[in-house]
Amino acid sequence: MSDDTNHLLMSLIDRVAARDEAALRALYDLTAGKLHGLALRVTGQREWAEDALQETFLQVWKTAADYRASLSPPMAWLGLIVRSRALDQLRRHKAEREHLTDELDDVLADTLESDSANPMDTSLASQQAWALHQCLTRLEHKQREVISLAYLRDLSHGELAQQLKLPLGTVKSWIRRGLDQLRACMKHFA
Repeated sequence: MSDDTNHLLMSLIDRVAARDEAALRALYDLTAGKLHGLALRVTGQREWAEDALQETFLQVWKTAADYRASLSPPMAWLGLIVRSRALDQLRRHKAEREHLTDELDDVLADTLESDSANPMDTSLASQQAWALHQCLTRLEHKQREVISLAYLRDLSHGELAQQLKLPLGTVKSWIRRGLDQLRACMKHFA
């Protein structure tokens, strides 16, 4: 994207953060085509891609104030959100398909001995996931973003630095400090 386009998108995101509905519409008009294409590539289903796009702009409305141009260009930020929402769509539809086989699974679980986690293990994992989510929300946006990208997308420090257009040392220190804060926070929940 050209610098002019990036500046326009950043300006629109700033206006969306100030709750300017016209800016959200303009941002949608400028980016929806590309973002829909990305969602369609991820989901493979037009309807799911449309749902992901709608959820993307709802999230943009809610989180535009968190956007930092120093961390990523606007289309990269929007692309990350739409990709995430598209993956959510895939998981949601996979869960719906799995629900259809739940009855058979229940019958089999009652008749066969299982190696799966018991309810106590499941409860503990759920509590740990909740605690991790709470701790992640306490991190600075930049630390949360690099840690999420590093672990959810399995990117190396070098790949992160290249994608975010930041010095490698900066990325490494943000991840190190963020992980230190996560460890300290998780101790409170242990």
